[in-house]
Amino acid sequence: AILGPPEVNVTSCPSCIKVTIKLPASHLRDKGKLLSLIDIYEELDYAITLKSSDGEHKRPRQKTTEEVFSTVIEELYPSRNYCLSVVLSASLNKNSIPSPWKCVTAASKARQGYHEVAVAGAVCVSLVIAAVLKCVHAAGFILSKISLPQSLV
Repeated sequence: AILGPPEVNVTSCPSCIKVTIKLPASHLRDKGKLLSLIDIYEELDYAITLKSSDGEHKRPRQKTTEEVFSTVIEELYPSRNYCLSVVLSASLNKNSIPSPWKCVTAASKARQGYHEVAVAGAVCVSLVIAAVLKCVHAAGFILSKISLPQSLV
């Protein structure tokens, strides 16, 4: 049997990438119940290969006993694009198909801070404009009653 490919989703975090991995389904059944790869092998190894502009890095193999699990790759350069692929193996089965490459840009702390400041600034500007319009309206400069010519009154 060939293992894989696993289903992989990536999301960015400040100077890191969160990787969520879902093991592929097996085709083996026991008494009508579809067995998971964990049912069959008890634990699997997975390895993540990370590609960026400065090359390709194989990360150390890790073990899992879960169907769906997450890991975080930290200490990445902010605002840099990273692509990764995950490959599975078991002690009794080294035949595997790696996941398709998934790419994401590691977030930068500064950009998140800037976004919050921009939103807060926009809210403040909106409040100031609303207050000015309210004052101008109250002073009678906007929507003041139009005076009709004497002949129409």
